[in-house]
Amino acid sequence: MSLLRSSLLVGLGAAASRVLGFVRDILFAGALGAGPVADAFLAAFRVPNLVRRVVGEGGLNPALIPALGRLESDEAARVSGDVMLTLSLILVGLTGLVELSAGLIAFAIAPGLADEGALDLVALYTRLGFPSVIGITLASVGAALLNLRGRFAAATLAPLAVNAGLIATLLIVRESPQPLAWKAGWLAAASSLAGIVQLAIVAAALWRLPERAIRLRRPRSSPALRAVLWAGLPSLAASGAAQLFILAGTLVASFWPSGVSWLYYAERVMQLPLGLVAALGSSVLLPELAARDRAGRPEGLIAAQNKAMTVALLLALPAATALVVLSRPIASVLFERGAFGPEDAAGTAAALAALGLGLPFAALGKVISQTLFARGALRGTVLALLAGIAATVLASAGLGSALGVPGIALGVSLACALHAAGLAILLRIMGLWSLDRAFAGTVLRTAGASLVLAAGLWAALASIPEPGIAGLVALCVGGLALYGASSWMLKAVTREDLHLLKSKPSANANPLS
Repeated sequence: MSLLRSSLLVGLGAAASRVLGFVRDILFAGALGAGPVADAFLAAFRVPNLVRRVVGEGGLNPALIPALGRLESDEAARVSGDVMLTLSLILVGLTGLVELSAGLIAFAIAPGLADEGALDLVALYTRLGFPSVIGITLASVGAALLNLRGRFAAATLAPLAVNAGLIATLLIVRESPQPLAWKAGWLAAASSLAGIVQLAIVAAALWRLPERAIRLRRPRSSPALRAVLWAGLPSLAASGAAQLFILAGTLVASFWPSGVSWLYYAERVMQLPLGLVAALGSSVLLPELAARDRAGRPEGLIAAQNKAMTVALLLALPAATALVVLSRPIASVLFERGAFGPEDAAGTAAALAALGLGLPFAALGKVISQTLFARGALRGTVLALLAGIAATVLASAGLGSALGVPGIALGVSLACALHAAGLAILLRIMGLWSLDRAFAGTVLRTAGASLVLAAGLWAALASIPEPGIAGLVALCVGGLALYGASSWMLKAVTREDLHLLKSKPSANANPLS
């Protein structure tokens, strides 16, 4: 499968998952609003949803692909089985600990909700929803094995089951006369069931492979197994940098009324373009980078990385521009209905505009981390992550005291910028990146096209200040056309770029195929 077809499949799957996620969150907002119950549910939903996003976007791939790619097919299948069973035991034990200590976890992730008496609800929803982590994580292991063999379809489409299950549950319970707390409890339980369905879909795809990808036996210690386990947690943490920054921001936002909900809904919109970049990077770019690194071709690795960075900015800069300019109509059209009122829409819009400023940096961090993963530089990526989390807490607390929830979101964006800068410095120290004239020129042209987009959107909003669904769609489609034309005219995109996407990956990109 060509790099273009693989990228399109992964990108379409990621986009479809985000669209279903939007539908789910629109129904969330209408059913739960933005009060104490919604804050409690969304705070509890943060941890399993963090795992879902990180592993669903290939967070385990940096640990699995390089380790398994160096093995022969039969040995890789045996090690894959060892990984699957070992992780199963770890996850069951971890889930048991979470069930027992849910009260402490509730206080750790949302201490401000203690003033609203909602911590008991956070603990309940955590107990009901956290078992989804078992199915989601094991499904991600199977998805990595499918990606390694060039099978992207099932691995890309299986996560849709999670959102589809939650949407079905929302449609059932939203008309119920039962209280909001009861509805949120059913949603938390449904998320756990959806994780099991996701695992079943991936397992069925693995079973249909012409050669066995997993051989189950009693787990045996081996260098490959130890490498995967030791690298797995750091790679997961580093892959979910932006989500962890949001989690740290949620802790601060819990001290503001409706702060958890406003930040959650704003971040969900921001995650649409960021998730697309992440899915392309981890599922398509990482195997290619790892193959070029194994082949001893650093110049090829640098070229692939730089092209990925320009593509990431080509997607992220216009998306950030649209999120900032259209933040209010986006929040109103998507969420303002039912229990979610105009004040909630205004708070979400302000947080969305602040998060949009950090989107290009978050996208760059996603891409740069793939090169570091391919080189096995996990220690540096984890240190950059820890620095970003500390920056999030400090900046969010300081800016939040002055600006409220939008200041907290601005602190998250600042942390994304610092994190990306730290990763770029690490790459430069390793001799794998430098700011050359070609890269800088492309970035400037992309920024110029984004400024044209901003001017066009501002002019359009002047004539339709409160667009409905049709108006927002027209603004998005028109903005996309304007950006496409201006980026072509300014040569931010060239014919050579389009030809490059049609090229096939390296023969070593899927070494087990």
